[in-house]
Amino acid sequence: MAASRNRDKQNLTISLTRQVLKKAKILAARRETSISGLIAQEIEFLVGEEEAYERAENQAMALLDKGFHLGGVIRATREELHER
Repeated sequence: MAASRNRDKQNLTISLTRQVLKKAKILAARRETSISGLIAQEIEFLVGEEEAYERAENQAMALLDKGFHLGGVIRATREELHER
């Protein structure tokens, strides 16, 4: 099963300054992962956040399209309201 997971992945090449790379190595070591793992986790988190935002936005738009009944009754006709 692990072999199929590796087939689903694709390598990515990035360029970092030496200073950032040094700090990334320290951060990865503190989190007991590799720099590659650190970057993969962060990108997966960002993608997940974006998907969650899009779902929330779609749900909010659906609610707005549906509308809200806020109670109350309109007892006058349009003509009565616009009489002068």
